[in-house]
Amino acid sequence: MDITIRKTTKKELKQIKTITGETLRGCDPACLPEEAIDNCIESGTSNRELERLGLSPEMAKHWQTQIKPEESLARVTRVRKNLFCVNDGVREITTPATGRLYKATAKGALFPAVGDWVIIDQGLRIVSVLPRQNALLRGAAGNHGKESATQSQVIAANIDTVFVVCGLDRDFNLRRIERYLTLVYTCGCTPVVLLTKADLHDDISPFLADVESIAFGVPVHGISSIAKSGIDALSPYLLPGHTVALLGSSGAGKSTLVNALAGEEIQKTREVSSVVGKGVHTTTTRDLIRLQTGALLIDNPGMREIAFWETDGLGSSFPEIHRLARECRFFDCTHTSEPGCSVQWAVGRGDLSYERLESFFKQKKELDFLKNREDLGASRLEKKKGQWLAGEIKKMKKMGKMKH
Repeated sequence: MDITIRKTTKKELKQIKTITGETLRGCDPACLPEEAIDNCIESGTSNRELERLGLSPEMAKHWQTQIKPEESLARVTRVRKNLFCVNDGVREITTPATGRLYKATAKGALFPAVGDWVIIDQGLRIVSVLPRQNALLRGAAGNHGKESATQSQVIAANIDTVFVVCGLDRDFNLRRIERYLTLVYTCGCTPVVLLTKADLHDDISPFLADVESIAFGVPVHGISSIAKSGIDALSPYLLPGHTVALLGSSGAGKSTLVNALAGEEIQKTREVSSVVGKGVHTTTTRDLIRLQTGALLIDNPGMREIAFWETDGLGSSFPEIHRLARECRFFDCTHTSEPGCSVQWAVGRGDLSYERLESFFKQKKELDFLKNREDLGASRLEKKKGQWLAGEIKKMKKMGKMKH
């Protein structure tokens, strides 16, 4: 095979130094193969683009050494039924997942969701999903009053911040915001509350105070996407390579906010019904959008059901109740009728609202149900393992391969 040798330019040497972190001292520039120069520069450009898509330099370096030469890394930007839009740092393509991945998913492997990092093969098919930094999960919709959902739904993966979006109209509901915060905390993500449609009120300070009273330590911002007020305060969260997911009900103003942050209309918007005060599902898919700031925004359809899936996080959503609970006379106090209950005393003094305590009880009941189901599932799994092992031993005895 013929190898073309050419002299590298100063610009190419500078690019190679930037990519590899090394200066080619003692190396005659004319002795570098043309293909090696082009591959190095192309690979480095791809890695830098992947970092712009949210991949940390450490992860990029690690996974580039783990995957096969004919494979490449990419990030899922959109999901369309059985097809996935992925960006490999050079191009965005639509690709299916391999049959092997579908089979592996049935056995517990991760299935691609928006925000996931995946490995694609030479045939441009997704062969596997990389371990997630975190994932925003909820119980699948359509539960209709059951204790808890039986299947999970991945809203988004590998997120730096979650914007909990609530409109200052009929959408404003403290109990719903509490549920959103618990959902975010249980998934190991960082929440920020955005109160949209601030232009509907002359003074939004009472709303801010109400939310701050239930969202301890969580940043709360009042904004108007129409009037472009309060948008600049979101800049610290919209850093290059950072991924932000939007969470909120239909009509909360998520699509309008996306358009305001993008500086152009990339999402359709519709008016909220003046009769029932509810929005419609203008956004029907999940998309990862790159903003001019370099930040990555995951827009999600509106949520009408907030079903939990993970079990930890209630302490972060209701820190004052957990703090009071440590002062109760009994360590297993249910905070209902026991003597010496600090939580009930706080309600009686007016330090804790009855509505917030009721919200705590409701969420705790749901999370306890999930935890019990997890424990039961683990117990059944151990039982099945024991039955399988006993069956294998019995087979071996019959075959005479094992002494009695």
